Amino acid sequence: MAPANSGTGAEAPLLPDIVVGKRASIPGAVFNVATSIIGAGIMSIPATLKVLGVFPAFVLIAVIAFLVDISVEFMLRFTYSGESRTYAGLMRESFGKAGSVAVQIAVMITNLGCLIIYLIIIGDVLSGKGVDHLGVLQEWFGIHWWNLRPVAILFIVVFVMLPLVLFRRVESLWLSSAVSVFLAVVFVGICSVMAITALVKGETITPRLVPQLDNGTSFFNLFTAVPVIVTAFTFHFNVHAIGVEMGKPADMLYAVKIALVLCAAIYFSIGIFGYLLFGDSTMDDILVNFDQSSGSAINLLLNDVVRLSYAFHLMLVFPLLNFSLRTNIDEFLFSTKKPVLAANNKRFLVLTFALLALAYVAAIAIPSIWYFFQFMGSTSAVCLAFIFPGAIALRDIHGISTARDKIIAGIMVTLAVKPFQFSYLPQFCNILQRIPQYISADRKSYHSGINSWLLLYTHEKGSRYIPQEMKLCIRDM
Repeated sequence: MAPANSGTGAEAPLLPDIVVGKRASIPGAVFNVATSIIGAGIMSIPATLKVLGVFPAFVLIAVIAFLVDISVEFMLRFTYSGESRTYAGLMRESFGKAGSVAVQIAVMITNLGCLIIYLIIIGDVLSGKGVDHLGVLQEWFGIHWWNLRPVAILFIVVFVMLPLVLFRRVESLWLSSAVSVFLAVVFVGICSVMAITALVKGETITPRLVPQLDNGTSFFNLFTAVPVIVTAFTFHFNVHAIGVEMGKPADMLYAVKIALVLCAAIYFSIGIFGYLLFGDSTMDDILVNFDQSSGSAINLLLNDVVRLSYAFHLMLVFPLLNFSLRTNIDEFLFSTKKPVLAANNKRFLVLTFALLALAYVAAIAIPSIWYFFQFMGSTSAVCLAFIFPGAIALRDIHGISTARDKIIAGIMVTLAVKPFQFSYLPQFCNILQRIPQYISADRKSYHSGINSWLLLYTHEKGSRYIPQEMKLCIRDM
């Protein structure tokens, strides 16, 4: 299809409407896009302000949001100039089978990793980790069999996530996505109230406006903030699923712009308020700060509300990431099968239950999975957000990219590759060197947690409630 306009706006080229059974609404698409964006990444934003300073972090968030908007526009323009209606199909048109497989693998790594991490975080919030980090349920009701980590996560998977992942259209998730965005706003609101209260009491420090490179801080550490924010804005795996149901590509572009502005505002707000609240003690995952903070009964209640709102938010993000993961796995394994996944009950149900079971087992059995996916998820997310869309625009098989498009595409690819080269490769080498330490630490932490739970349960229920075989088993671990 020849372009009708050589600009980079929504009219270039004029994107043809597609025929769908029932068109999704723009508000529903906004909520679904925003929920796809705001996942676990929101918790790392305050740490980026600590590293970069307020002004550079604000500029970086705005620049990343702008480039993400352009990358989505590239994807939609090339999608509707060709014959494909999926991300993998789009890459297949430009780079053949290797391109489609690269996208599918990246989506599997990113989304499956996120789903497992979400369950781990939900388990941490509800059931905690040993005596030092009790979960909310254990703090409120004490130690019981029904609020142990495996049982609590299983309950959430069966009664919250399973009904949501059984929906076969993304538009059907708009209400849960709206609630998810509302919970993120509640989280920001509570943080703002706590930060302003601390500011009035004089309990905050003056935030750094620019990065501080003394005290041994490396210049290259500044580049670690770029993949964090890029990952926090990555939702490209759901662009086609949401956009195809809307019918009009221009409507999808409009919904994306609104969602990006909303998410950028939420990110900067939580960044500045979280940084004000915890200062230089801000952790890479700010949820840890809330878990460790103490004070009055009101503060403890607010901490619990923050942790629970975040856990419920992740429960509602889960089905959106599962949707695109399930679709990509089906396309990878059954690319020649007809009909489509949503119309084939057997394939749909088998993949749905298999993915839920895999995520649950991994979240329970592999406590060190965070280290692996923290690296792999970031690199694959950067590929999905910038490298693949930029490469599509540079390849330009339909002849619709302008010189400006190719310059922006080159910037995208450079912005994705250089921070990885400067920061993540040294970190990856460091992680490889410390794998034995991680394994040893996780084993000790796991055994310590089991023994801590045993002591707590014995103290509360009495030793007669614990079978002798369990005591011997735990003693020998």
